[in-house]
Amino acid sequence: MQQSAAEGFSDWLRLIQAEFAEMPGLHLSKRQAQRLWNLDARSTDVIFTALEASNFLRRMPNDIYIRADVGC
Repeated sequence: MQQSAAEGFSDWLRLIQAEFAEMPGLHLSKRQAQRLWNLDARSTDVIFTALEASNFLRRMPNDIYIRADVGC
């Protein structure tokens, strides 16, 4: 059975949230996330935009993403 795009997107959201939850000090650029999880640029943009919009991630001035509930 093939996974729908929405299911795949939800799986990626959960995986990336879990990684940031396990490592509260994790900070990544989108390029680093692409390499780490073998994602294309478009998928990374969509996922990180969703995580930022949900206040799970926060983008720092240097385009590094951290968990929103963790201090600078």
